[in-house]
Amino acid sequence: MTATTSLTGAPTRQVHEQLAPGLIRSWEVSEVLAEQDTRFQHVLIGRTHQGVSLFCDNERQSTEFSQLVYHEALLVPALLLAEQVNRVLVVGSSEGVVSQICVAAGASRVDHVDIDAETVRLCARHLPYGYSETELAEAERGNGPVRMHYADGWEFVRAAAGAVSDTQRYDIVLVDLPDERPEVPTAQHNRLYETEFLAMCRAACTEGGVVVGQAGSPTLWRNDTLVRGYQRYQEVFGTVCCFSSDEHEWAFLSGRAEKLDEPVGLMRRRLATCRYQPVSIDMDALRSRCVHPYHVRHARRDTTG
Repeated sequence: MTATTSLTGAPTRQVHEQLAPGLIRSWEVSEVLAEQDTRFQHVLIGRTHQGVSLFCDNERQSTEFSQLVYHEALLVPALLLAEQVNRVLVVGSSEGVVSQICVAAGASRVDHVDIDAETVRLCARHLPYGYSETELAEAERGNGPVRMHYADGWEFVRAAAGAVSDTQRYDIVLVDLPDERPEVPTAQHNRLYETEFLAMCRAACTEGGVVVGQAGSPTLWRNDTLVRGYQRYQEVFGTVCCFSSDEHEWAFLSGRAEKLDEPVGLMRRRLATCRYQPVSIDMDALRSRCVHPYHVRHARRDTTG
């Protein structure tokens, strides 16, 4: 990050976000609301041209302007693909928006697991979306449908996968993490993208349950993580849907253990009766954005990782 001035002459900060080798995006931050090194990452929350925005390790995680489009693209296809939405497990997603949408969609229990308590609390304190500080405090105490757990997602999912009955498993397991970083082998969240973890997520699901995750960008020059994710999901699930947001830059993968003949048709039929009605996804979006990107479909299969 560097200091500079805006066109109006006011001092600003620049956050330099690496998108791909040789490609960097600069964010102008007019006001820093919070900045902290947690045990796991560097966190900055500040005002940008897209409103209050969250950056972790210089990567934009969400902005006030586009966060709902992102979170609906992540969650809504899974809501429509799952047989029921009663119990949901959320891994990551520090802001808390998806937990709130799950409750609006009818979930009676949402277990939210995040390894970084400091980041979750900074988000509740400073972001105008997601949990308020009061809501987070209630979730931390275990009051209400959302229960906050500060724990390692790997260990939490492994325990859930060993549950003895469907009443202890989840209808949706949602994994929302920063992008996989294979160039940084020590990045602790990389293991939550691997086939072994996806298989544990599948085992933690009820019959007809869905595993969904942030899977990278479909853009040709930065689609490596999406290609790997798509191939891993194909190894683990009988049905794989890829929803590429038409108004954001991310794609999301949903998997069900069993093979469905027409998963997109099922999602489109259920949209009208879903208890949560999205503001950024309609029938046309489901029809057009569930086609897996060409270079993802035709990538050479690599079974490593």
